[in-house]
Order: sequence, then C-alpha cells, then structure tokens
Amino acid sequence: MRILLVEDAEDLGDAMVARLRSSGHAVEWLRDGALASERLREDTFDAVVLDVMLPGRDGFAILSDLRRAGHGTPVLVVTARSEVDDKISLLDLGADDYLVKPFDLREFEARLRAVMRRPAGMRASTIEVEALTIDLAARTVAIRGKPIDCGRREFRLLEILVAKLGQVAPKERLMDQVFSLDDEVSVNALELLVSRLRRKLQGAGIEIVTMRGSGYMARRHDGA
Repeated sequence: MRILLVEDAEDLGDAMVARLRSSGHAVEWLRDGALASERLREDTFDAVVLDVMLPGRDGFAILSDLRRAGHGTPVLVVTARSEVDDKISLLDLGADDYLVKPFDLREFEARLRAVMRRPAGMRASTIEVEALTIDLAARTVAIRGKPIDCGRREFRLLEILVAKLGQVAPKERLMDQVFSLDDEVSVNALELLVSRLRRKLQGAGIEIVTMRGSGYMARRHDGA
C-alpha cells in the first residue's frame, strides 16, 4: 500500500517507516501537520497513519478536513492521549481506529492491515478466487490447497490485482504500491515481477493480462 505517515517523533517515526517498508509498503513520512494537510489536498493514499500532537496543525484538524472533503481514506491515529473523551472525539471525526502510545509495532501493523481492508469490503483475512487462496494475515498463497512460494513483492502485487479482479491497475500506481519510494526501479522491474507471478499462478484458474498502454488486470480464465 501507499501510506502517508504523519509523526514528528524521530525515533518512533524511524521504527514505523522501517516496519512498513519491510512489509512492502511505500511510505511517505511528514513531520509537520500543516505540510500533511497540504499533501492530502494534492494526492491520495491507501492509508494515513496520523499522530495527534503535531507542529503546524494537529491531528484533529487534519482528520476533520479530510472527512469534510469527502475522502474515505483509512486513517489510523496514534496518540499519547489516553483520555476517553479524546478517543471518542477521534472516532466521531472519522478515524478508523487508534493506538495509544507506547505500542508494540506488531499490533500497529495488524491494526493498519485491518483498517486498510475495510474500504474494499475485505473484512475477512482470506481471499478465495477459483482455485487460489490468499491468506492476508499469514501472507501465504495456495493453489488447490498446495502452498505457493511467493516473495514479498509478488505477494503484494497479487493481493492488489486480485482485490481489483476484472479491473485495470495502472502501471504507475502498481509501481508506487509494490516498490518502496527508496527503491530505484524501472517499469522493467514490474514486468519481471508480473512474469514470475504468471508462472506461479498456473492452475489457479485466474490469469494476469497486460492492458497495453495502461497496466495489468487479474481475471478468471473465462474472462470474468
């Protein structure tokens, strides 16, 4: 996923960025609330991790502006404020979930996965299409019950394409979602990843087709 992290604490921000990138996410990290508000007006993200106490503009105002503008982007708030009233206010403003500092990075990642699944209606942790089974929580892939060895980026690419089954995923968008912002990659790297994934999906009942000039699409072999 393409994630915007808004956190001004250096040590915590470093740890969160490292954790998310190790899981294959592309992360943009901002430390100022005013800059984050501007960035969210310019671009869209798959999820936002938002601190409450920030220089420039606080998390309450950022979240309020985002929801007032009609954006349904999943937002996970991280806060040092444990008062019940603050938690209620955040949820009322449209936060999908919150974590109180300090927290375990494993819980942080699990909460983020959960809020990112909700907009696509993927509340269950498993996606099943034809003979293919993808376990989002365990990050495993199987065809007719037989485990398939998928690398981190292959898994991420498959997850994205299957979640949008029958829809075209633009190449530029896939590059952002599959590769870290720190990676120096070309479109050829994406094409190689697609090629490897195609070979592994033999017998799954789905295929990845190239939509010339636009991107890729996963579909059932019958074309659905």
